[in-house]
Amino acid sequence: MGKISFANSNNKTITMSAVINFPEGFDEKKSYPAIVVSHPGGGVKEQTAGTYAKKLAEQGFVTIAYDASYQGESGGEPRQLENPYIRTEDVSAVIDYLTTLPYVDKGRVGAMGICAGAGYTANAAIQDRRIKAIGTVSAVNIGSMFRNGWENNVKSIDALPYVEAGSNARTSDASGAAVATMPLAPLTEADAPNEELRQAWEYYHTPRAEYATAPGFATLRSLNQIITYDAYHMADIYLTQPIQIVAGSKAGSKWMSDDLFDRAASTDKSFHVIEGANHMELYDGQKYIEEAVSVLAPFFKAKLKAAALARQAAE
Repeated sequence: MGKISFANSNNKTITMSAVINFPEGFDEKKSYPAIVVSHPGGGVKEQTAGTYAKKLAEQGFVTIAYDASYQGESGGEPRQLENPYIRTEDVSAVIDYLTTLPYVDKGRVGAMGICAGAGYTANAAIQDRRIKAIGTVSAVNIGSMFRNGWENNVKSIDALPYVEAGSNARTSDASGAAVATMPLAPLTEADAPNEELRQAWEYYHTPRAEYATAPGFATLRSLNQIITYDAYHMADIYLTQPIQIVAGSKAGSKWMSDDLFDRAASTDKSFHVIEGANHMELYDGQKYIEEAVSVLAPFFKAKLKAAALARQAAE
């Protein structure tokens, strides 16, 4: 494992910070399958994304967990921008970097993400055919979540005030005032409307998993892009790669995993439900992570191998 940095191919002024993990017995003269792991909205590579990346590396993959542009230890201003289009492009930018590494097999690249990172991964796969297999854990389509609520009980039109708030924040930011922000998870325990989201506060703001570069908020201006974003846009046509979805049976967000499964055009898609787990428990609940990895690792092994064989047959 080692911390690395590289220029973002989409914006050379932004330096991406990442942790790359190697399988046991790694030999840089050999060729390995690779997996890009994307963190949740408000998260950083040292939290759940790093956990999954490390565990998948133990299964024989080169893995990379990275901080999104404008977040964590990656560069970019304003800080904590959560522009879903940029975050989607970040996935492809990391793959761009991976393709320059001589020990990464360019034809065996997979991608996975947790929470909003899973939604961004799906969206990236729709438009980036270098991604040969997709894994999601506690998937969140961040646009749907902001439009329709954590449990899909809000009408999209009711999110119109959020568009207004984002627009006003842009004017305020342009005036030179302090950058307006909004929480991506409850900032205090009292703000949490239920136990699941109380755990989101606990994860980001207590010793459970807090990290200095993960403040748990985003720029308010991000709402202008988030509200109209659909991570699964055109998935019914272009999301044809194999996909493995993992979600907890008690997750309020499970409907967004259901939606991904229903909309994906792939004829090779599977949905594994972890009984008894909520959304947050798949971030750091040891037994739940072990179950998720026990599904994801063989999935990536099989599908990335199949991709390599298909490539060889075509050559």
